Amino acid sequence: MPKPRTMSGEKNLISQRLIELRKQHKLSQRGLANKLQLAGYDMDKNVITRIETNKRFVTDIELKAFTEVFDISYEDLIGSGK
Repeated sequence: MPKPRTMSGEKNLISQRLIELRKQHKLSQRGLANKLQLAGYDMDKNVITRIETNKRFVTDIELKAFTEVFDISYEDLIGSGK
């Protein structure tokens, strides 16, 4: 069974929003990975790179991790309504 994609063929909805949030918080990809690991999530820089370049699907646990680290809602992360 093929994995779902956006209408434009992207693998996730958060790539651009993740870049924006990371820059707003003045974090490098490695810095974000470190912050996620300190919060108990096993994500490295390569995972963040692949999500930001839309080469990777995002799991529900990863969505949860990003909302917790950035202290935002799922809606704000996904960008629904924009």
